[in-house]
This record gives sequence, C-alpha cells and structure tokens, in this order.
Amino acid sequence: MMQIGVLALQGAFREHQWSLEKCGASTRQVRKPEELEGLDALVIPGGESTTMGKLLKDFNLMEPIKKLAGEGMPVFGTCAGLIMLAKQIRNSQQETLAMMDIEVERNAYGRQVDSFETDLSVEGLGAEPFRAVFIRAPYITRVNDGVEVLARYGDKIVCARQGRFLVAAFHPELTDDLRMHRYFIENVAK
Repeated sequence: MMQIGVLALQGAFREHQWSLEKCGASTRQVRKPEELEGLDALVIPGGESTTMGKLLKDFNLMEPIKKLAGEGMPVFGTCAGLIMLAKQIRNSQQETLAMMDIEVERNAYGRQVDSFETDLSVEGLGAEPFRAVFIRAPYITRVNDGVEVLARYGDKIVCARQGRFLVAAFHPELTDDLRMHRYFIENVAK
C-alpha cells in the first residue's frame, strides 16, 4: 500500500487524507522532518503561502522536502501548495521549494469573497468535467519546457504536471470527486 504524507501545518490536510484513503492509500500527517521517513509521496495542501513558507523553515522541513523531491519523491501541491512548488512567484522574493519550472501569480482572482466554483476539463481525468473550488487561488503565468498543462480556466493555467510533480490552483479535496487524487496516485506517484 502506498504511504502518502500530507503536510499538516495549515490548510485542508485532513480532507486530503480522507480523499487519498478513499483511493486506497495509507496517509500520515507531516509536521516534523522525521515524519517524512518512509513516504512514497507527499501532498502540500492549500493555506497561506507566505505563512506556509515560514512554517516550513520554522519546523525544519524546507530542506528535507527539497532533498526527497530531488531524489524522486512525487509531490502534489494544491492552491498554496502550487505556489510552494513553483520556481518563481510574480512580484515576490518569497522562498519556495522550487521544484517545478513555472511562474505563478498569488491571489490571482481577488480576495476571499471572490472565491468561486466552476467545471473544468482536466487532461487525464476523462470527459466528465471536474468541479473545481477556487479559494483565493493562484494561477500559473508561465510554464517552461517539460511542464504539461492539464487544465485552464479561460486563458489561465490552473493545473499542470512536470514529471513526478503535480499542481492544481483549486481544491480537489473539497469535493467528493476523487479523480485528481487518483490521478496523482496512479499516474504521477507510481
């Protein structure tokens, strides 16, 4: 059984755990470096990316996660997790895990009150639209070679994959649709 860690510093980490477990994976909350040991993959949930970056440093998780990802650990980042995986954030010097060759825009759709849901066509999930929940969401402003765009909302890139890294600007854990988590387990992590 695949053992997937869920970064549990903030955000909807429990909801990610439930989704992953419904897909047949075993999960573990990660708050300390030693809790990364033995994992087959890692999920970085939403939250607030500036706070998340600070907490990753305060809990001594930034370098261990970078090291494991560099050694091949698959990582799935949603919303703030997408920002943390990006190599660049537009108009920001915030430190990230810098795993994916993408540039992102934070809070791209406005404030909390501007949050919304919409149906998306996501490459690899089949013909049925995926109900995407956007909460103070980012989007990807630029992808470089090796990054596959999986979904757009209008002209904005909101889901992408680069090898063993998957990101979504929305929150798949807040729906009953398990296809994104299943895609991560079956197509990215294996």
